Amino acid sequence: QVDYIVRNGYTPCLEFSSPETAYVKSTNTGRMSGGVTCNYFDNRYWSMWKLPMFGCTDGAQVVTEIKACTKAFPDAYIRLVAFDNVKQVQCSLLLVHRPTGAKDHQSPEKRSVA
Repeated sequence: QVDYIVRNGYTPCLEFSSPETAYVKSTNTGRMSGGVTCNYFDNRYWSMWKLPMFGCTDGAQVVTEIKACTKAFPDAYIRLVAFDNVKQVQCSLLLVHRPTGAKDHQSPEKRSVA
């Protein structure tokens, strides 16, 4: 996935958040009232790890930064975001680190849409 991002010329960026603020809850989110919520998404922004990796051409550089971010913030959720600099949009987002004590993960055998 990292190689796909780099190979397509997207700009990788790492973001992190503490478990308390990683998910939207009524206690940690300021909600907009009334009808002004069109295209408004709670919890869009996490703290950025360094600057986006403009011009990155090697997936190993991204993996090295993921490891460094994980070492600096072992108890945080860390996600990799990819931006298309031509279309000026986010084109990919994936979670690359979940804290050891996180209780939100379920193995595929226990997941259900029912």
